[in-house]
Amino acid sequence: MSDDIWRRDEVESPCVKLCMLHPEAQICVGCYRTGAEIAGWSLFTPEERRQIMEGLPARSAQLTSRHGGRAARRRSRRTARSAE
Repeated sequence: MSDDIWRRDEVESPCVKLCMLHPEAQICVGCYRTGAEIAGWSLFTPEERRQIMEGLPARSAQLTSRHGGRAARRRSRRTARSAE
């Protein structure tokens, strides 16, 4: 019995099940897609999905270069303590 019937030529979703839009960048902190891209993923052609996938690594840099979140709060607390 062949498994050919189950093979699909689709671009897989980059979802890592860590779904939350960054409040400033407006991209998912897990997969780096926009809300519109996430919502429309099942409707996009394979070529549209590939184009989105190619741009995701650059988007990840947008989040890692920002100075917010837990690490920034820790730094600001340490700075405040050392100033006392």
